[in-house]
Amino acid sequence: MTTGTVTLRSLETLADFEACVELQRETWGRDFSGCVPASVLMVAHKVGGVTAGAFDEDGLLVGFVFGITGYSDGRPLHWSHMLAVREAARGSGVGVRLKLYQRELLLAGGVLTARWTFDPLVAKNAHVNLNRLGVIVTDYVENMYGDSNSALHAGLGTDRFVVEWRLADERTVRVIAGLERPEVAAWAAAPLAGDVPGRSPPPCPPAPRVRVEIPEDIHVVRERSPQDAAEWRARTRRAFLWYLRRGYRVAAFSRDPATGRCYYGLTGAAAQPR
Repeated sequence: MTTGTVTLRSLETLADFEACVELQRETWGRDFSGCVPASVLMVAHKVGGVTAGAFDEDGLLVGFVFGITGYSDGRPLHWSHMLAVREAARGSGVGVRLKLYQRELLLAGGVLTARWTFDPLVAKNAHVNLNRLGVIVTDYVENMYGDSNSALHAGLGTDRFVVEWRLADERTVRVIAGLERPEVAAWAAAPLAGDVPGRSPPPCPPAPRVRVEIPEDIHVVRERSPQDAAEWRARTRRAFLWYLRRGYRVAAFSRDPATGRCYYGLTGAAAQPR
């Protein structure tokens, strides 16, 4: 874990952008076809995107966040495409700091909304996105990026939640401040157990709040049993699609400290605040 001072700033020099490319390769694999080249990182930065890094005391790039800004319905919209943290710095809070720095830069530029994707099966990302940043899940997309040649995605496909970060909303501010942390372990369990491949889950339980379980660490599951990991993907995919299409929304994420079990909390229309 990185210790000492970490400085956040926009990438500026060719060496900065090349270091960002190298960190992409370290994170997603040397042959990752989705690597963003230094020239694109540089151009995006010059036209209002965000290409920012976290640097240690020796000037080493330990993390970066990259996104582009455009327009949707006539309003500025930022799409945050990549975030990576060097392995030695993971767990130090660098990733969250980069996202909050990105938020500062966007708000200063008059951008109020950012979107991106994350894998619903990665519990650490779910915690950061929902509990530390306060994003809102807007969609679930099957195999969004197609077949990836990154080792991180092998055997799991690229199913993604699409999320929206409303940068100036009061709720976002409250979540960032740690004032909203719902527990969902007591919510009704979504009917995943015993699900048959190729069939929809059983009818939604009558409870206005349900939980969908994911593994504590899907990468550990995949290393132990690729088949188990694929079954987690198939079961949770069917559950999320089934509930979201019936008006439920992803409202929370929590980890039971006693058991380590991880759950998304979904609320039906009757349970959502008006």
